[in-house]
Amino acid sequence: MKELEDIVRAFDEAQQQGKQTALATVVQVEGSSYRRAGARMLVTEDGQLTGAISGGCLEGDALRKARLVMAQQQPMLVTYDTTDDDDAKLGVGLGCNGIIHILIEPLFAERPNHPINLFKKFMSKRRNAVVITLFSLADRKGPQPGTCLYLTDEEQINQCDTTVLIDTLIQDAQQVLQSGKSVNKTYHTDRELTGFVELLKPAVSLLVFGAGNDAIPLVQMAAVLGWHTTVIDGRTNYAVPARFPQAKRVLLAKPDQVQSQVNLDTRTVVVLITHNYNYDLAMLRQLLPLQLTYVGSLGPKKKLQRMLNELEEEGFIPTPQQLQSVYGPTGLDIGAEASEEIALSILAEIQAVLQQKEGKALRDRKAAIHEQPKAEVQAVLDSAG
Repeated sequence: MKELEDIVRAFDEAQQQGKQTALATVVQVEGSSYRRAGARMLVTEDGQLTGAISGGCLEGDALRKARLVMAQQQPMLVTYDTTDDDDAKLGVGLGCNGIIHILIEPLFAERPNHPINLFKKFMSKRRNAVVITLFSLADRKGPQPGTCLYLTDEEQINQCDTTVLIDTLIQDAQQVLQSGKSVNKTYHTDRELTGFVELLKPAVSLLVFGAGNDAIPLVQMAAVLGWHTTVIDGRTNYAVPARFPQAKRVLLAKPDQVQSQVNLDTRTVVVLITHNYNYDLAMLRQLLPLQLTYVGSLGPKKKLQRMLNELEEEGFIPTPQQLQSVYGPTGLDIGAEASEEIALSILAEIQAVLQQKEGKALRDRKAAIHEQPKAEVQAVLDSAG
């Protein structure tokens, strides 16, 4: 999400300066690569790059291709095959042992629904969205349709040239919106096309309850990740925006004033670090019924258990499902001591929970780091046939 925000910001700056731009998108990966499908990079005519499509080894060649795309004003599909040990012939020396397909599209500011404007629509609301990008692996030198469909649960923008595919594309977009997983699909009509049906998720919304000094590195690190952080505290001398310049919001609020001032959704996570037992207890009382993905409680396990016992004494007995989202002590066991290390531990655990991972060392993982996307083939018959 941060990459998209940076790209949108860089595009607007380029427009103000009258620069041409192109968007490079990793649309399909076979085997191993540094970035996966969905990675993007904005290129300006004078060579400024925002975002990344690799670990730095493809960007130089992609820049040259992007300049050609801007000159020709036509999308181009570029394929880097690093399964050959002699990848030095590409001039990039990847060593990734994979095949990376990158679509480079010129951006036409005068067109209302160019990809950047679609990203702006997506970022304007906290809703999942699906973007479909069409390209032809069978005819790499031929015309490449590019970004052609945008869909949410309340909006649809279609700019596909092929009317034969539109109903199928909409159906596939709806399925990805429901399943929560991006896919690549191959469509057979009069011409074979591949579609990258991509799910876009809103930025993580991190609510940090507690504006003490230990919250500062937590907010700073979350900003690096592109998470949108709200800091909440009931103390006037702590809940000060100047203390948290990288937070989206700083709220001065008592526990019973919070819910009316924040939006809570499936991408909202919470950390309780107020060091105030009664404040944490009051917030836990409100948060448990919401079954958020992650509620972290700083401090020893016995503190969390004491709060849960007190809630039970009040007559509120959390369900196993509600308790499953509560993590106390918050954070992964990495030997954290200083506030910066604790912040790293907390954010790493939240990331693991959001991605449904266990937070183990990668060297102990037996399967591939990235799951290979499910390739699907769909025949779409031309009505004229």
